[in-house]
Amino acid sequence: MSTSVIQKITTCDRRFKMQPGEGADSVHKEPQYSFAVTELRAGGQLAGTGLTFTLGAGNDIVCRAIEFLAQPLVGREIEELMANWGATWRELADHHQFRWLGAHKGIVHLALASLTNACFDLWAKTRGVPLWKLLLELKPEELVRLLDLSYLEDVLTTDDALAILRQHQSSRPEREPILKRGYPGYDTSVGWIHYDDELIKANARRTVAAGFKGVKLKVGSPDTARDVRRAFLLREALGPEILIMLDANQIWPLPKAIRTCLELTKMNPYWIEEPTHPDDVAAHQTLARAIAPVKIAVGEHVSHRVLWKNFFQAQAVGFCQADCTRLGGINEWIAVALLGRKFGVPLIPHVGEVGQIHQHLVLFNHIAIGNPALFLEYIPHLRDHFRQPAIVRGGAYQTPQEPGASTDLKETA
Repeated sequence: MSTSVIQKITTCDRRFKMQPGEGADSVHKEPQYSFAVTELRAGGQLAGTGLTFTLGAGNDIVCRAIEFLAQPLVGREIEELMANWGATWRELADHHQFRWLGAHKGIVHLALASLTNACFDLWAKTRGVPLWKLLLELKPEELVRLLDLSYLEDVLTTDDALAILRQHQSSRPEREPILKRGYPGYDTSVGWIHYDDELIKANARRTVAAGFKGVKLKVGSPDTARDVRRAFLLREALGPEILIMLDANQIWPLPKAIRTCLELTKMNPYWIEEPTHPDDVAAHQTLARAIAPVKIAVGEHVSHRVLWKNFFQAQAVGFCQADCTRLGGINEWIAVALLGRKFGVPLIPHVGEVGQIHQHLVLFNHIAIGNPALFLEYIPHLRDHFRQPAIVRGGAYQTPQEPGASTDLKETA
């Protein structure tokens, strides 16, 4: 087996120009899609690239945090490092001084995500396989050693995680055809908050013609009547068969969330996403009961596994949108996927890296953990900046074949 020693760690602040209206929602008015990039240099031309996502301002601060956290990894051999990554990750996440700046959230956790994702990318490249294949080839015991399950022991022990992984090993062949037919996507770029009615309808029809079976509409306008009108307009344009997701981006206090969501449920949305403050588990629990059977989706701003545990325990979430660039990286994402399986909540990730890494992770989630293959969010705005952009054909992500996590950016990006 090849070996790779981490010789140098660098960071880069990458920011990208957006077209008018792209990425805008009820809270984020003029986003600048940005990556805080970690590069792990090994021997020869081999390098691991890790990403975490921001909206511009502060991206440089995340890079500074990466530089601090990365220091203990210089000189480490990647196979040796990843053999017990869960323990190393916990030491990094719980640094006795940086932990005061989290804990497990904000700039420090974003930095940890970028660094962690770079380690997984380098590991897969060292083995010469795409990330999904690396993860699927690991034994359950090896997978569990990647994880930090601290503070989850009341609901997910090491033995529980091993049992879930072992339970679904024999039935893997039943789910492996997804590797050939592709993983279904849904299109988020249809209905940004500033798009007018005609553009939304045109985008939606184009998306459905391209093979997508689901689209997303941003809600949370100052005028609730506008949200309701646009939601019904989209339902009328697409008919009853296409799934429509509504996303409020945390804008509503609970009383308004209840009133507005009850109005929006009348057009039969597949979910209502981030309806209120992302840390308020009790509010989501109350709202979930009020609008059932329509489900709530959260995850874009649920930043660590313990908060996910609380959401699952409270039955406050219907769809888990865990994001490996918002959590502390790929291994914490896997821990949340196992939690979701334990509680029976399906996982449809938010794609802070516009689907480059998550196209690998959903394959692992479906084949190894046994979660259903429902959807993966698709946002095409940055695809031209990647060396191996995700390929979506007929509304489905095609299985990547290149070694690594598909995170290498073009030099001109």
